[in-house]
Amino acid sequence: MAKEKQQKEEKKLYVGIVWHYTAELKLLLTALLILCTLATLLQFLPSRFTVSSSDLRFCISRVLTPTQPAQQHNTTTTTTVVSISAASTSPPPLLSPPPPPSESVQPNGMIKRVFATHGAAAYSYINMGAYRGGMNTFAIVGLASKPLHVYSNPTYQCRWIPTVNSSAVVSAVGYKILPDWGYGRVYTVVVVNCTFSQDVNSDNSGGKLVLLASTSGGGDRNLNVTDEIEALTENPGSLNPSIFTSRPKYDYFYCGSSLYGNLSPQRVREWIAYHVRLFGPRSHFVIHDAGGIHEEVLEVLKPWMELGYVTLQDIRDQERFDGYYHNQFMVVNDCLHRYKFMAKWMFFFDVDEYIYMPPKSTIKTVLDSLAEYSQFTIEQMPMSNKLCLLEDYHKTNRKWGFEKLVYKDVKRGIRRDRKYAVQPRNVYGTGVHMSQNIAGKTTHKTENRIKYFHYHGTIADRREPCKKLINDTQIYLDKVPYVIDTTMRDVAGAVKRFELRMIGSRLQQTRQ
Repeated sequence: MAKEKQQKEEKKLYVGIVWHYTAELKLLLTALLILCTLATLLQFLPSRFTVSSSDLRFCISRVLTPTQPAQQHNTTTTTTVVSISAASTSPPPLLSPPPPPSESVQPNGMIKRVFATHGAAAYSYINMGAYRGGMNTFAIVGLASKPLHVYSNPTYQCRWIPTVNSSAVVSAVGYKILPDWGYGRVYTVVVVNCTFSQDVNSDNSGGKLVLLASTSGGGDRNLNVTDEIEALTENPGSLNPSIFTSRPKYDYFYCGSSLYGNLSPQRVREWIAYHVRLFGPRSHFVIHDAGGIHEEVLEVLKPWMELGYVTLQDIRDQERFDGYYHNQFMVVNDCLHRYKFMAKWMFFFDVDEYIYMPPKSTIKTVLDSLAEYSQFTIEQMPMSNKLCLLEDYHKTNRKWGFEKLVYKDVKRGIRRDRKYAVQPRNVYGTGVHMSQNIAGKTTHKTENRIKYFHYHGTIADRREPCKKLINDTQIYLDKVPYVIDTTMRDVAGAVKRFELRMIGSRLQQTRQ
């Protein structure tokens, strides 16, 4: 009896709860009925009736109007579209998307076809960085649509807007530099030089640099699409004019290309120790991580970062934009302009390449002898990435890469790539193997003063590089002649001792 009484009480409780929420249940059931009715009706509508993502964005934008423009990396972009065929003022925004154009029959009986445009193929401009080149000049480094620059003539205009008196705008035509030698893909590298007729922000009250990037009819000859880009903002009191004339902080500066892939920590360890010793205490290295600085490589770089020799930059987001070779032309141009006034000489080469000066020479004596040039190029010494000495049998795992790879490719009649160094204050844009946008002289006659040894492919090989052990001073392999060259082998001991003195034994267990 007690059990039946308890069941009756629970039933009354459930009925009471349902009765208490009768209004809410009615509303829920009504909403479900309406949704089912709409779903049924949509099946009988014509297939041409669609709701696009742009329609949804338009509707949402009418409801959710942002209180301030979105900002990313200190860059704000405003797009203006002007009809080239008609100089009328822009119409007020429509409350709904305009109807799509339709075909029509002309009075002469000809059918006029229409072409409906949707979206955009590529961004007009992607700003990586904007930097001062003096009191009246700036450089803006980024990417732009390659077809737009190859088959059209987009234009740029620069404006300086002061913070205090925003009406006193100074304008100049932007001069564009395309430094990637046509290697771009969907995007090409564009460096825009903005040089004004007068100094800007000379009172240090602040202001902003605005770039107007116009398609000038490229992409659609009836339209001139102009993007207004806030490229750089200077806060009041932030400008230090003395940096343009004072002695640079570093004598020798390294700007690295994009590093990607599964890099060998041991090869990176050897490379950075060698070049810190070579360039000396007034040197610095900027390394760009495009996906290659995994945890083991980072552990190799950390000691040198802690000592102030290395700056590591994460540029992995540039992979979103399809440019040449992980956008390395953009990366080195950004490095050039970002650190332009911090270095006397700036070097551009890769992490499987080793700069070398002959005995009794130093980096200082060699570069002092080249001081009259704004740029010099460096001859390549191509080394085998798999031939080692037989005497290193059972010892190869204890030797460094440049210590055991001692066979040099001496095939004649081949044009070898060269690397280079510049005095950055004289350079407007740069490349991978040399700059074509400099003020001053260039020399290529440096063979007896400086060269570089190239161990191609070893940086991305995490296995033992010695694939073949040789007991001879010369050999032909795959129709390529090699001769023994122990130049780099002879300096390996000094580099190892230098590393031990600078950072201790913390990297002794580094893996391939």
